[in-house]
Amino acid sequence: MSPPVRVWLGVVQGIARTRPVARIPPDALSVAGVLCAAGAVGAAAAGGAWPLLAALLVVLTGLLDGLDGAVALHTGKARPLGEVVDATADRLGDLAFAAVLLVLGAPPALCAAAAALVLLHEYVRARAQAAGMRGPGAVTVQERPTRVIVVAVAALGTGLFPAGTPWTGWAWATVCAGGWVVVGVAGLVHVGVGVRRGLGRRAPGQAGPTSPATIDADSATSGSPPPGCAEPPTR
Repeated sequence: MSPPVRVWLGVVQGIARTRPVARIPPDALSVAGVLCAAGAVGAAAAGGAWPLLAALLVVLTGLLDGLDGAVALHTGKARPLGEVVDATADRLGDLAFAAVLLVLGAPPALCAAAAALVLLHEYVRARAQAAGMRGPGAVTVQERPTRVIVVAVAALGTGLFPAGTPWTGWAWATVCAGGWVVVGVAGLVHVGVGVRRGLGRRAPGQAGPTSPATIDADSATSGSPPPGCAEPPTR
């Protein structure tokens, strides 16, 4: 597990255990995360110093995305419908992140590629889990903490240094969108290898899980424990 994912998990788990946060319904946290992501798009599009607010909203989106699953896990409110709500909120947030990069000036083709890679990454994982794979298959470099960092850096850099990145002068959003695509390709290959191994260990005719887990290790960012822990990985 990469250091950003490990640190992110520790922070999310700690916050989820606090009494005020634990009282909030997990679905409300999921919806709040989507609203923050949408707000980040609006702030990024406003120009000037507003991208600084977009950076804050991107980080808050990632935090809420992690808290919904963590709160459900720690309070015993996990349920199959919650998995669907959580996964849907995650994908809407990812599309909003790509939109943030777009309005900050990244080329549309790069933004589309970034969004397509993350959607394919999670689709492959979800289908493998539906086919009987236990767990996320692999915790890759393309999990939610990485995407939060990439988009937050793009917004922060644009707000503080609108002339572009040092030495190259390229737009921050362009550089970060390119980075997203690179880690997206690496993550897709990694999860593909993990899926092959995970499904290859199943005996022929072995039944898969009753409920396909659509929350990935990016749902590691949804408050689930790291792979290998005794607690279930999703809500």
